[in-house]
Amino acid sequence: MPTIDCDPAAARSRLEAAGVRIEPGNTDHERWRAAREGAVAVAYADKVVVQGTDPTRITNLIREGGGRAHVYFDGASRGNPGPAGVGWCLVTSDGIVAEGGERVGTMTNNRAEYAALIRALEAADEYGFDEIDVRGDSELIVKQVRGEWNTNDPDLRESRVRVRELLTRFDRWSIAHVPREINARADDLANEAFDDRH
Repeated sequence: MPTIDCDPAAARSRLEAAGVRIEPGNTDHERWRAAREGAVAVAYADKVVVQGTDPTRITNLIREGGGRAHVYFDGASRGNPGPAGVGWCLVTSDGIVAEGGERVGTMTNNRAEYAALIRALEAADEYGFDEIDVRGDSELIVKQVRGEWNTNDPDLRESRVRVRELLTRFDRWSIAHVPREINARADDLANEAFDDRH
């Protein structure tokens, strides 16, 4: 149960800016309450106490400077094009903060990789991180995002534009290619998302 020493008014502003609904406190001592996907924040005079199964959903938004995360992504397509799934994972010095996988329809492997990267960046932004180091095992995607390689595919160009827009939300970012074994968790999540539907 994290306790964050902070100005509750400033914390409230950060939560509201992130679209989190604020409600009145339940007692005279509680200034306000906020809930977000498995986490509840309760504000007192000079601190905010966070409870729930996933406190990081709120703690990173409340703390000034959302901290740094490693962001792993992977897309999988069966058939190229074919049914596709994405997986992503956010990791900090505390371990895995969040992860997810989902089906994304029918697409090529490269489009699935971009879909995974976009979902991973959206998650990192939702969690309030301000510095990210992105890692994936698709050399093509990494080099296109860096601007080292071009693409003639309109869908991939559009996806790259979306990725670059999302990256501007962070104070600092990097993206690098890693071997598949380093990216194993995101790879597993992408494949599990596909398999869960069969």
